[in-house]
Amino acid sequence: MRGLRANASRCSHAELDEAEELDDGDPVELAGQYSTLRRRYPWINVLGGCCGTDHRHIAQIAVACQG
Repeated sequence: MRGLRANASRCSHAELDEAEELDDGDPVELAGQYSTLRRRYPWINVLGGCCGTDHRHIAQIAVACQG
C-alpha cells in the first residue's frame, strides 16, 4: 500500500504551529494536485488529508481521482 496525505492548508509547518485557526485551502485545487500526482505515480492507492482537510476536500479528491 502506498499513500499520500497532504495538507489542505498552504501554510508552512512553522505557520501552522503558530496558527490559532487552520485555513481551508481550496478543495478543488487540492483535488487537482492529487489527480496530477496520481497520473504521474499510479501506484499511489491511498489518498487522504491532514491539516485543514475536511469532508469537502476528500469528496473533491475522490471525484478527481476515481479510476
